[in-house]
Amino acid sequence: MTITKQRFALHEDWAVVILGSLVIIFSLFFYVLPIPVYKWDTSQALIEHVFTADNLLILFIQFLFVLVVGALGAIVTGKPVKNFLIGFPAVYLLTVFALILAGNSFIKSINLEAVIFSLVIGLIIGNLFKLPQWFIDTLSTELFVKIGLVLLGTTVIFSDILKAGSLGLIQALVVVLSVWYFAFWLCKKLKVDDELTMMISSAVSICGVSAAIATSGAIKGDPKKLSYVISMVLITAIPMMIFMPYIAAYFNFPQQVTGAWLGGSIDTTGAVVASGTLVGEEALKISTIVKFSQNVLLGIAAFAISIYWSYNKTAKGTDTVEKPTLKVIWERFPKFVLAFIAASLLFSFFLPSAAAANVKDSLKNLQNAWFTLAFTSIGLETNFKDLFKNENKKPLYAFLLAQLFNVIVTLIIAYFLFG
Repeated sequence: MTITKQRFALHEDWAVVILGSLVIIFSLFFYVLPIPVYKWDTSQALIEHVFTADNLLILFIQFLFVLVVGALGAIVTGKPVKNFLIGFPAVYLLTVFALILAGNSFIKSINLEAVIFSLVIGLIIGNLFKLPQWFIDTLSTELFVKIGLVLLGTTVIFSDILKAGSLGLIQALVVVLSVWYFAFWLCKKLKVDDELTMMISSAVSICGVSAAIATSGAIKGDPKKLSYVISMVLITAIPMMIFMPYIAAYFNFPQQVTGAWLGGSIDTTGAVVASGTLVGEEALKISTIVKFSQNVLLGIAAFAISIYWSYNKTAKGTDTVEKPTLKVIWERFPKFVLAFIAASLLFSFFLPSAAAANVKDSLKNLQNAWFTLAFTSIGLETNFKDLFKNENKKPLYAFLLAQLFNVIVTLIIAYFLFG
């Protein structure tokens, strides 16, 4: 009789909870990872600041840290560790290349983020070269995305939002609810599939890239569909960032109204800051408050979406609808959201301010690194042609119309609250 030895495998969401928590604990009590320098403007600055021995050592330390965390993730989720250790260095090098590109001063001035470079680099390599299947199988896209989201929780500080003012919170709540439901209704009318509907609705209404990622995690969405939504978010954020301040100036909108409009309409935080800066100091302050207020709703939204998904999705391989019992809801609930909320509560209310400040920038850097690694992986495993098939036109139309609705409704609410 042959005895088959089964490999222990932990559910990926629980693995993320453990790994994300370990990263935070490690930073708080053992070692704060130094932050690499990516900023440069000339080739000489690139050599003198980025490619120095000290900075390369910091990048190597970060590489070892993320490699160990990723390897632990492979171990506890039952994936081949050897293949991960062989394939990950290539993914990391591509990711660092994307981060360095995004660190250029001109690129920063037009607010192109590292994730779009990592996604494009991955798409180019993944579609020009036939990558071995063992390499594709080792890409830890979901693991990296969710660890990044757990670390994102450390930056969502509830006390800062409350101090910033109630009007920003009120606008965020009204905009998120109204725009989300309009986008959801529109996607249903255009017969967009359920996964894209949820991702588009969250991306347009809450906070763009992070919301799309969180929603994809909550519904266990297709990474290819996630990359499509992320592409739409990043591409539309650029013209909005550039033209909205000029529209506000043409119609003589007050700075507070303009800031609230920008913060509630533009999907990426970096683009909000850039556009607010073009208007003035008061607009920058209000736009940041409003955008930050929307970011706070991310965890609540992910929780609500996971419950909705549990109630409405059919069981795989059957035609019967799963009963919405507490057991089913718990099984389908994305456990990483618990770690996100716990991290936010810890850094908001329980951690001394000095301790939080000591690790804040390091954890922010790791969050960005994991997100960028995730989008490199998404690009490598995505067929570029899939992003531009004819059937993808309806989601694009839905996204653009929902974004237009977002711009109009947010302006009305901004005038009502801040005008």
